[in-house]
Amino acid sequence: MKIINAGFNHTHDSDFNIDRPEGSGDNLLILLRSGAVFNIDGRDIRVPENSLFVYPAGRPQRYRCMESSTFSNDWVHFIFENDEEKEFFGLGLEYEKPVPVDDINFLSFCVKKITTEFCSDNPNRDRTIYHSMFLIFSKAGEYRAKKSEENRENYYEILSTVRNRIYSRPYEPRTVAGTAHEVRMSASGFQHLYRKCFGVTLFQDIIKARVEYACMLLETTSLSAVEISQMSGYNHYAHFVRQFKEMTGMSPSEYRKARSIRAAD
Repeated sequence: MKIINAGFNHTHDSDFNIDRPEGSGDNLLILLRSGAVFNIDGRDIRVPENSLFVYPAGRPQRYRCMESSTFSNDWVHFIFENDEEKEFFGLGLEYEKPVPVDDINFLSFCVKKITTEFCSDNPNRDRTIYHSMFLIFSKAGEYRAKKSEENRENYYEILSTVRNRIYSRPYEPRTVAGTAHEVRMSASGFQHLYRKCFGVTLFQDIIKARVEYACMLLETTSLSAVEISQMSGYNHYAHFVRQFKEMTGMSPSEYRKARSIRAAD
């Protein structure tokens, strides 16, 4: 690993603004002591204090102070050598994805050590710098994994409430956009997390809940299959029959007959 430059505990006024359309020619690691606004692909992202951010070489670097605030950070400009990039990012980080860190002081100490060694002629200088950078990436990867797990647990509770509602009232009309809005999530984010939590899509769960509800009605009532399809949330009987057969291997009438024979036995 080659260090190009490094700085520790730098503070700037509220007009601080970095705009490098071509990047800096190297990778840039920023350890934020204050909040900042990063512009990624034309979109502003507000990153809170006590966060880590890494730019890849060749990417535009655009970041600035929060409104009416100063900017404070540690930073390291560096270049990976050999297979280091794969090794370091195998620790759980991604380029241009901010990571909140629990112990900013420890990571800041590592940057301070890099800064000190970079200006020294110590015989173990390069090795110390390498291990300090490895520690930063390793701990930040742990923080990111921990945060992801916490978010997953929080979302699991929220999405479980939605899922319970689907199975208790399967006949209610639902869309991805409408259901995502209930839990204040984007449609794409909702779909991704729903599948990650339960192993199925929202629509797969809705179909399963509706077919199970229809099965219950076929077994316990004398209602016609058409009536049951409507009570299960279907507007078109043919659609109901097709999904019912895909789930159970039988048509609604065949299912009712099979259950009646089994009950008689």
